[in-house]
Amino acid sequence: MGLPALEGEIVNKNDLVAHVADTAGLSKIEATKAVDAVFDGIIGSLKKGDEVRLVGFGTFAVTDRAASEGRNPRTGEPISIPASRLPKFKPGKTLKDSLN
Repeated sequence: MGLPALEGEIVNKNDLVAHVADTAGLSKIEATKAVDAVFDGIIGSLKKGDEVRLVGFGTFAVTDRAASEGRNPRTGEPISIPASRLPKFKPGKTLKDSLN
């Protein structure tokens, strides 16, 4: 059962909340709290440097990107790109298999 979006549309948080509410028999307020709690839990774990593994769905992790030197595309001048931490998602086997 997919989210209530037509092919080619972007699914947003409100669509996800509506789907959770309908599927779990919750009010939209309760579903919003549940979705927010899941997102907050994932973000909180990633901020601490932990991985979040949802068996069958995938793994969220943080990767460190080193500082580098780039170029301003307009002027060609070199610019310094600072080091940063980026979220990474690796889909699980069940998720990959369900798409093929």
